[in-house]
Amino acid sequence: MYDQTADTGGDRASQLFKAAERARRGGQTRRALALLVAAAHSTAGDNAALRARAELRRGLLLLSDGPVADAHQTLLLAAESLGSHDVEGAEQALAAAAEAAWAAGDLTAYLQTLERTADETPPTGPPEGTSAAAAPWGAFRAGMRHVVLVDFARAAQELEPLLAAAARTQQPDALLYAGRAALVLGDIAAARRLLGRALAAAGARGVSGPTARILEFLAYAELRAGFHHQARAHAEEGLRAARRLGQRNIGAQHHALLALVFSLVGADSATEHHAKAALSVARPHGLLQVSTMAEWARARADLGHGRAEQAAIRLAPLLRPGPRRGHFGLWMLAVPCLVEATVLAGLDEDVTDMVDLYAEWAALGADPQAVAQLTRLRALTAREEDCDTLYQRALAQHEAVDGQFEHARTLLSYGMWLRRRRRPLEARQQLRAALVGFERCGALLWEKRTRSELRAAGDSAAGDDVSALGRLTPQQQRVAGLVASGATNREVAARLSLSPRTVDHHLRNIFSQLDVRSRVELALLMNGDRAERSGGSGGENV
Repeated sequence: MYDQTADTGGDRASQLFKAAERARRGGQTRRALALLVAAAHSTAGDNAALRARAELRRGLLLLSDGPVADAHQTLLLAAESLGSHDVEGAEQALAAAAEAAWAAGDLTAYLQTLERTADETPPTGPPEGTSAAAAPWGAFRAGMRHVVLVDFARAAQELEPLLAAAARTQQPDALLYAGRAALVLGDIAAARRLLGRALAAAGARGVSGPTARILEFLAYAELRAGFHHQARAHAEEGLRAARRLGQRNIGAQHHALLALVFSLVGADSATEHHAKAALSVARPHGLLQVSTMAEWARARADLGHGRAEQAAIRLAPLLRPGPRRGHFGLWMLAVPCLVEATVLAGLDEDVTDMVDLYAEWAALGADPQAVAQLTRLRALTAREEDCDTLYQRALAQHEAVDGQFEHARTLLSYGMWLRRRRRPLEARQQLRAALVGFERCGALLWEKRTRSELRAAGDSAAGDDVSALGRLTPQQQRVAGLVASGATNREVAARLSLSPRTVDHHLRNIFSQLDVRSRVELALLMNGDRAERSGGSGGENV
């Protein structure tokens, strides 16, 4: 946020500051940056306060539309210059510097920035006699420091006063910090409520600056809660606001959020459009959080389509140590996708270490859904005789917390496991419940996948718009039909005048598209599809 009340110390400097502010409001970031440099150089040599204020504004501009590593360094310099005579401005600079380090995914720089204060005293929360509402950054900084140090119990102690103070304020910034604190503590319902209030307060005050940022966190909270329709609406609104204000970095964040939304509804072109738009800004500006979310969205789309191996290949570098590792704030949230993709793809890679790492995360209590998701991961990787019990335990744990999308994913996973153990009646029960869950949260791609599983389990009333056979190309239909009838690849090649290699290529695509893993499963699915289209049930022969 920009402080427009600063003393500009001279007519020329004053005019240059005003021109820079007009350029910023018009989305002309490069011009605004040049004008701020000119303003700093136009002042008397001893006017350190004005030069520091210019650096603060430059840093804030770079944070919203520029390389965030540059923003981080510029803001740290501004904080040093402002600290001796403008503690409030220095705290603003440090808060923004921390945001830049977070966006860059620089964990060390983020922690170091959190440990600094304007007067270089250790961060122990708001000064004595100052409420959390009056100094939201101080309370948030202290809490996030303990989050980074993986001490969530202490983090909760530091952040709870910020949440309590939010009930007595209508300040958009204070409500935004409180909403973010609720997200960190895993109270998604409180986060949505507080961020909604922040958005309303900003609108009532006619403050447009923080709108896109508030909408970013609100859309993220709705994604975490499984309210994908609402997340899309707010992310699209946030993208429009960011464009109006020339905030390309925040706009990239909204593109990444929209990619995550569309990855669940089967809109592949929209997922790829938003992922590419996010990455086009994230890569040159060093926005590791944005690029991680965009790649995660692509992986979720792959997993929803049944392309498990592709999803695992995409996710593994983001979550495992190495030069391509993704943002530290997203590692744990994406682990369930990696484990599921690796198991479903039948890869040899051992994911026990990832499950154990996720168990440590779940034990911290930062995400109420993590316990149920962990039990699902245990079921995916357990011995055959333990899976049933683990899946049922996971479903019981889901009942105790919000999160309809993850609940439906566990139902789907359990139904798939039951179907592959030739227990179609039980499988259909779980799959029908999963279908209802995906319908409620708008996860259309996962609805489609669940209907495919239902048909394979013999449910002729699965109600998908397109039959399994109809989703294949004519050549794929011919290959699938012959394979389902028992023909070998060489026999199919001879019948269709193709090479065995081409038949093998078609068969791999058919397996991926229909989410089957063997010729037997393909035969069951194809026979069930034909029976359904001819009016028979085909259900009890699975």
